[in-house]
Amino acid sequence: MANEELIYRITRAIYERLGTSADEAAVEQLVTDIYQTVEPSLSKNGGAAPATFTSVGASFGEAAHEGSADRLIVSVFGVDHPGIVAGVSQILAEADCSIVDINQTVVQGKFAMVIIANTARSQSSATELKERFRSEGGKLGVHIYAQREDLFNAMHRI
Repeated sequence: MANEELIYRITRAIYERLGTSADEAAVEQLVTDIYQTVEPSLSKNGGAAPATFTSVGASFGEAAHEGSADRLIVSVFGVDHPGIVAGVSQILAEADCSIVDINQTVVQGKFAMVIIANTARSQSSATELKERFRSEGGKLGVHIYAQREDLFNAMHRI
């Protein structure tokens, strides 16, 4: 079984047990801990080269780069008003994160934005950044969701 599929199955099993209202940070940490525990056994028993979240094979016909633990997917939703992009970007800048890609739109006064950020130089963990986004989202009157790219990809596979 490809490592990405294993991550997906672990994540799905956790959400099935805990429900979709489970704390996302706790689920991410649990999936990471479980995977790191079982991965060495997989490498020894399966003869496959050791894999990491940042290096998953293209066994599903997709690009070799399936997502990185050093990238964060940030989604922002709410009623449009000045300062939303600046507020979210400021958190990334303060954490020494680079914006790799950004897309935002306003539809009939509703604001939506997705940012892919590189967190490799950041001293803040993904969990710390997520807490800062939640706090700032409350101040800005928008909902801000953030998730590591590797886990985002694994959780959203069909």
